[in-house]
Amino acid sequence: LADCALPLLAGVLPTASPEEAFKDVAAAFLVGAMPRKEGMERKDLLAANVRIFKEQGQAMDKVARKDVKVLVVGNPANTNALICSKYAPSIPKENFTAMTRLDQNRAQSQLAAKLGVPVKDVKNVIIW
Repeated sequence: LADCALPLLAGVLPTASPEEAFKDVAAAFLVGAMPRKEGMERKDLLAANVRIFKEQGQAMDKVARKDVKVLVVGNPANTNALICSKYAPSIPKENFTAMTRLDQNRAQSQLAAKLGVPVKDVKNVIIW
């Protein structure tokens, strides 16, 4: 991050402690999720991600600003955002966002292929 010379980057705090990482943050980008491995069932993946996002939610609930904006990137992003928000009850639910554009694009692409039309012609697709 330092190599990017980002003018708004005030500093980087490497830590293994979620409470230290989320202390007084205004924005949190949650990119760390368990990737699905070969032979892994979806329930195993979800169980691993529950542990990760429960811990992060609890830490943010304790030490983050109550107006923190939380962007969940790690897939399944929508499920992980829900889990995280559940364990951060003092943070408004509308402050949690899941980055699901990849899922949106996949849905549009699959619909276009099934219908035999260009992707640009597939409109008003909503995923949740």
